[in-house]
Amino acid sequence: MADGDKTAGARGGAGAEPEEAYTAEPFVPRRGGLAALRRAAAGCRGCPLHRDATRTVFGEGDTSARVLLIGEQPGDQEDRQGKPFVGPAGRVLDRALDEAGIDPGQTYVTNAVKHFKFSRDPAHGKRRIHKPPTLREMSACGPWLAAELALVEPEVVVVLGATAGKALLGSSFRVTRQRGALMEEDVHGRTERLVATIHPSAVLRADKDDRDAVYGGLLADLEVAARALG
Repeated sequence: MADGDKTAGARGGAGAEPEEAYTAEPFVPRRGGLAALRRAAAGCRGCPLHRDATRTVFGEGDTSARVLLIGEQPGDQEDRQGKPFVGPAGRVLDRALDEAGIDPGQTYVTNAVKHFKFSRDPAHGKRRIHKPPTLREMSACGPWLAAELALVEPEVVVVLGATAGKALLGSSFRVTRQRGALMEEDVHGRTERLVATIHPSAVLRADKDDRDAVYGGLLADLEVAARALG
């Protein structure tokens, strides 16, 4: 199917825009590797979030990674630079991975949603404030995540935070109940081994007196993923 035909199929009716269908499926190429996916994702209009974001922020990392990590969505710095986990939360994650015995350079990192969703802070002019994506927006982006999982074929998927968990496992997911345990779940038609934990940004948001404990919890969860690799 040609790109033009795929876009037309996404419109869902005469005069409708592709984003009104809330699915990235028509934009996902059927052939090619991760490089082809990344190129195609740059033009995704599967939901309205692309309108305000600077660019699509696709996954990056080792294409044969044993561990695939999924966060919520790009943040301000990720949106500006076009790469996932390049801000302060990414530095926390890299430190925790290294201490858990997982080489950050041999992982693949991505987000459940590929565009930055935000609001403007009226008190600070151009400052962009993160807004959590809706289930509908997460569902729209699901075909990209399904394609990444199918191509990387990780041994363990690490779910970073509640939003990523809901994107993979549904609205009943609760990170407080399901974190730190090795699970086997059907994800986009594949049986995946998953470990859920907090998003590394939770460490940054924690009170100073609690930060070490919150970080320790993240580290302990990542150690479960490391042990699962054998």
